[in-house]
Amino acid sequence: MKVLSWNVNGYRAVLKKGFGEFLLSARPDILGLQEVKSCPGQLAPKDTAFPGYTPAWNCAERKGYSGVAAFYAKKPLSVSNGFGEPRFDGEGRVITLEYRDFFLLNVYFPNGGQGPERLAFKLDFYEAFLEHIEKLRKTGKAVIFCGDVNTAHKEIDLARPKENVGNSGFMPVERAWLDKITGKGWVDTFRDRHPEPEQYTWWDYKTRARERNVGWRLDYFFVNKEKASLIKDAFILPEVQGSDHCPVGITLDL
Repeated sequence: MKVLSWNVNGYRAVLKKGFGEFLLSARPDILGLQEVKSCPGQLAPKDTAFPGYTPAWNCAERKGYSGVAAFYAKKPLSVSNGFGEPRFDGEGRVITLEYRDFFLLNVYFPNGGQGPERLAFKLDFYEAFLEHIEKLRKTGKAVIFCGDVNTAHKEIDLARPKENVGNSGFMPVERAWLDKITGKGWVDTFRDRHPEPEQYTWWDYKTRARERNVGWRLDYFFVNKEKASLIKDAFILPEVQGSDHCPVGITLDL
């Protein structure tokens, strides 16, 4: 089973850049999208209709902002939005697909770069989300979460760590949460298999950083360690264009 995750930085924008062709050629069993910035009601029916796939959407209350979506080929047992925290759920940041063997949470974590208030919001979201996935973990199923975490964990995860240590996305207080979850046995599937440097998932548009591979690894798949053996492979698809992020993925051995 192949699962992909991609921050598309605007669904309507990526539609014009070959999204449909990518989906139908990559043929994932599930594709989670973040930062879709639109709702089905703002789209033509053909814009979400791809042979073999069913779409699911979680829109933000604020138009043109945030939002996540999923396209799945295999019908889940259930689809749910948010995680029961009204303060966060209005921003359309989480969609969960439940299958027989696992939960898949597709998440667009907040950006902390708009000042102290939003940084505090991001850190509060982190803690509430961790509490939520720890509850799911107790069900005995695998719990997999993917998406744009909006933080690079270690120095190896961005091209210029020293220059960015004071910037949101690489601040010690943000990275501490990733230390916390890995300490609790949540496995970073890509880094677990790929210790090599210069592996990034986001590049700044303005500086044309992608051409020089001056990037950050902000997009992840995590799994609870007791189910980590289900992960057959984890990978990044830097060749896929259309957004300032590229897709990331895993294959599951179910």
